[in-house]
Amino acid sequence: MQIFWFLPTHGDSRYLGTSEGARPVDLAYLQQIAGAADNLGYEGVLIPTGRSCEDPWVIASSLIGSTKKLKFLVAVRPGLHQPSLAARMAATFDRLSGGRVLVNLVTGGDQAELEGDGVYLDHASRYEQSAEFIRIWREILARSHGGLAFDYEGKHLSVKGAKLLYPPVQNPHPPVWFGGSSAAAHELAAEQVDAYLTWGEPPAEVARKIADVRNRAARKGRTVEFGIRLHVIVRETEDAAWKAAEELISRVDDETVIRAQAAFARMDSEGQRRMAALHAGGARRSRAELEISPNLWAGVGLVRGGAGTALVGDSKTVAARIEEYAALGLDKFILSGYPHLEEAYRFAELVFPLLSRKAKTQLAGGSLSGPFGEVVANLDAPSRLASQS
Repeated sequence: MQIFWFLPTHGDSRYLGTSEGARPVDLAYLQQIAGAADNLGYEGVLIPTGRSCEDPWVIASSLIGSTKKLKFLVAVRPGLHQPSLAARMAATFDRLSGGRVLVNLVTGGDQAELEGDGVYLDHASRYEQSAEFIRIWREILARSHGGLAFDYEGKHLSVKGAKLLYPPVQNPHPPVWFGGSSAAAHELAAEQVDAYLTWGEPPAEVARKIADVRNRAARKGRTVEFGIRLHVIVRETEDAAWKAAEELISRVDDETVIRAQAAFARMDSEGQRRMAALHAGGARRSRAELEISPNLWAGVGLVRGGAGTALVGDSKTVAARIEEYAALGLDKFILSGYPHLEEAYRFAELVFPLLSRKAKTQLAGGSLSGPFGEVVANLDAPSRLASQS
């Protein structure tokens, strides 16, 4: 089980839908979050992309020197740059970071945003372009280890004699991750990517998506790994967790929800449509209505695009829900919480010791030699095992 955290390059706050409780997201703050994730033992961080975010490659590059083991899941967006340039960027980052880059293929689902970036393709054509893009990208990187060039002529993209002189550390190329809920997305995942990501839908729906991608991949003689993107709201008690969930959206007014849902409705993303359906386009507002599956809460999606659900509960409950998803075949969990710095610590402290993952952190019982918890009465150091029982 690999646990990833999230860098909020589009903003961070204690409350959704308002500037109250917000904090500036600058390099110093991102270094704090990345450093915490690195020290706590998260596998890596997802860096989002889009016009609402800082550029993910610039952000990731700025954090190489302030982290040691942390991996960076960074987006490439077909249509914004050529696959040969994206291959050089990935190879350079991989070498400079010592093999710590993962690539997140993002086709995009907001037509207004895409047109602002000069991309005018419809949904089907974007997936055609994405398939050609990542095929060229993969081949350039794979052939770079042998000093070979690559020719390709497609419907949307072509290259002649494409060659990369300095190969990546990872062979044949950094792993490609990808998420999408349409049939075209599932076909692309089955054909070309290493890991398929789903947003946090109820387990039965996630199981159906996994089965479809797995079956499509098997028909092509391939296997694909699976992951999920979720928010988490974990506290010492169930009541405290649900209170925190209600606090998170306590400053959201009806006008803000209506405006956000109208924007989401204009997108052609099947995943965004499915997220919106979980809270009935903003109509569901009470706790009972927004808890769409045991401990799975759709309140985040009232005003946030993309991942809109959170696991809510005490540590044992949240760990149990994660294990339920893992039993479906998921082994990559990309999590986040508001504010992201404090919640990175809270989740690691409360949930890491309960998960079936290899303990590789100081927090989970590594080779820490300094203080772990405050010494009792200037005499006895607390037992790490006792604190995790």
